[in-house]
Amino acid sequence: MSGELDLERLLGGMRPELNPGRFVFTTVEDALVPPGVTPVVTVAEPEGLTLVALQSEADGAGLRYDYVAGWITLRVHSALAAVGLTAAVSHVLAEAGVSCNVVAGFHHDHLFVPHERAAEAVALLTSLAERHA
Repeated sequence: MSGELDLERLLGGMRPELNPGRFVFTTVEDALVPPGVTPVVTVAEPEGLTLVALQSEADGAGLRYDYVAGWITLRVHSALAAVGLTAAVSHVLAEAGVSCNVVAGFHHDHLFVPHERAAEAVALLTSLAERHA
């Protein structure tokens, strides 16, 4: 259950997968998730509860946002104590001018990139994985 620690194995086994949909980052001040919104990520901050949710759900709830993202899951089971995976991935994307918001789950890392560049980001990450396989 601990996940992979070796950076070469992590990079070689990433298997980036683009999840279907358009996702947005929004916030609610009262920490209550509006009806009809099922967030894929939540982050509690002093200013409010950040939600990452489908754009259609945010629109339906009247939530404001300004960033529409594609959601990429790195299918390798990375250990939370692993060193270098986020740095390597963000470096490759940064070199191509692709912004990236990273969220670590217990089993996988999740990347939110501009929706219009999501397929390009997957291709860049796939190439990185192939170089380390």
